[in-house]
Amino acid sequence: MVFAVVRTSGRQEKVEVGSIITVNRVSGDDKGKIELPAVLLVDGDTVTTDPAKLAKVKVIAEVLNDLRGPKIIIQKYKNKTGYKKRQGHRQDLTRLKVTGIK
Repeated sequence: MVFAVVRTSGRQEKVEVGSIITVNRVSGDDKGKIELPAVLLVDGDTVTTDPAKLAKVKVIAEVLNDLRGPKIIIQKYKNKTGYKKRQGHRQDLTRLKVTGIK
């Protein structure tokens, strides 16, 4: 069983070949491929955390589609002053499928 922990969009995700993850909006190359940096690699009983060895590891993912997250409502209110503010936000996201760990 081979899996890796990759860093993307300020977060870390545990991935293996065939897994689908949703991250903040990233753009791939012209073929829709993206390479993610590995933080940890587990290959059977071997656990690799050395940065020199992890620099050689490539986690390749394919961009499936771009989407938007759920709407988040932000409300601010101050009592007795008449101040209230309402704002919405939807995060831009990308769905990735991991195609290889080398």
